[in-house]
Amino acid sequence: MKFLTTVLFSFILTIGFAQKGKLQLGLLKYNGGGDWYANPTALPNLAQFCNESINTSFNTDNVTIEVGSLELFNYPFFHMTGHGNVVFSDQEAENLRNYLIAGGFLHIDDNYGMDPFVRPSMKKVFPELEFVEIPFNHPIYNQTFKFDSGVPKIHKHDNKAAKGFGLFWEDRLVCYYSYETDLGDGWEDQAVHKDTDQQRAQALKMGSNIVEYVFTEM
Repeated sequence: MKFLTTVLFSFILTIGFAQKGKLQLGLLKYNGGGDWYANPTALPNLAQFCNESINTSFNTDNVTIEVGSLELFNYPFFHMTGHGNVVFSDQEAENLRNYLIAGGFLHIDDNYGMDPFVRPSMKKVFPELEFVEIPFNHPIYNQTFKFDSGVPKIHKHDNKAAKGFGLFWEDRLVCYYSYETDLGDGWEDQAVHKDTDQQRAQALKMGSNIVEYVFTEM
């Protein structure tokens, strides 16, 4: 209980920094060879969009934190992406589990090819939980921006429908997994992937909803 109280107090202090432009979005660094560093302009652009659209005051320089570090607990939101392998050690899985149970939030965005690796890795974090598809009436799709059909489709990938999955701990969404869409690519500078203005707007609005959900619904 003392551990959880300390962690939650840390989150309260961190959220308080939002009004001073000190709060940063976090990028999760993991092992296994997957490119956790993909989409370098994504989080800065998302932070800027949130500042302009939902009245946040983020520092647009995101932080990068290793999954096993206690520094995780200083930030309420982490984004995880990549194309390949993901490996969590026992210590890293336990650290991420404690972080999420204590009030943290993880957004996983499959940048293509990540799905076969991220699912068993998250199963190590929460062996008792399964990813479930998020219903379209969930608050994450109904913040400032409305997505009546769920997460928008940004990139073709395998030409499957875009899906949003979640892990729920005691009825609280602790991890949102966007699959077959690639929101992060849509957040990047337009010159990187040459997405249309409409695609980028949809991706940024959905990203904004995720951030807004973390700070207002949890």
